[in-house]
Amino acid sequence: MNLSKKINANSKKNELLDYKDIDTLRKYINDQAKILSRRSTGLNAKQQKQMSQCIKRARILALLPFLNKD
Repeated sequence: MNLSKKINANSKKNELLDYKDIDTLRKYINDQAKILSRRSTGLNAKQQKQMSQCIKRARILALLPFLNKD
């Protein structure tokens, strides 16, 4: 995992994150299905909390995996 690579979260400034938007949420988890930190995503605290809650909701509804088995 490359920590120096930051994700551009400002591309959709006015749009809110949604747990049903799986393609967007996949940008914020690594290959082991762990949630990336604020340092590596470039989000502020409010956006990070919202993003992690959306990922957790998607995991419970089986839209995202809890862990990736190789």
